[in-house]
Amino acid sequence: MKRIADEPAFVLHRYDWSESSLILDLFTRHFGRIAVVARGVKKPSSSFRPVLLPMQPLHVAFGGDAEIRTLKSAEWLGGQVMPSGDQLLSGYYLNELLLRLLARDDPHPALFDAYAATVRVLAGEGTEHALQPALRAFELLLLREIGLLPTLDLQTLTLAPLADDQRYSLRPEGGLVENFDPDSRGSLTGAQWRALQAALDDPAPFNATLQLAAHAGELKTQLRALLHYHCGVATLRTRQLMIDLQAL
Repeated sequence: MKRIADEPAFVLHRYDWSESSLILDLFTRHFGRIAVVARGVKKPSSSFRPVLLPMQPLHVAFGGDAEIRTLKSAEWLGGQVMPSGDQLLSGYYLNELLLRLLARDDPHPALFDAYAATVRVLAGEGTEHALQPALRAFELLLLREIGLLPTLDLQTLTLAPLADDQRYSLRPEGGLVENFDPDSRGSLTGAQWRALQAALDDPAPFNATLQLAAHAGELKTQLRALLHYHCGVATLRTRQLMIDLQAL
């Protein structure tokens, strides 16, 4: 039985397994999204109970070579509080994206680092100003890491270069295409798209993309359409929950 120790991880979701145990979906740095069984975690005496929380950095040990491994240990690394309010819902939104779009046992270390950075933003002070740019930066990095984002410095269908002042839209089925509607808000200039591509190629892509996303509000509608298209849903569950809460 293969045993892995000291693996950085986050809990994405949990499912009832028995009266005392849970199945956990973990996002790990070196093994991607994996499923583990946490035996006895529901017992009041379990050392897992205060540790296995969403959006908290962990080091875990697990073993087994089946589809569902066995969780051996979990250590909370500390250093950040649990997000609350809109930040908590945004964290669950990130988790839903990973659950829907990441195949199991497909490692993405760079995406793991981007997720960890986004969660730190959600848990930090001044989040109301950084929340939307952090979400856009993570969405872009997620789409790129799993091969669903076209290159952003060329028109997708023709491979023609982008003109600085011309506006272009990111379409689910057409990629980056020229937008001739002068009143369209769902578009960015060629210069903005090229800058985003350069940020994604930066050695520190999350921080570089975060700075640009703060000044590109038109990204939200375009990325939402692209993500919904690849998730195969009209509205994500967490997105619908946000809408319902705002309507109260």
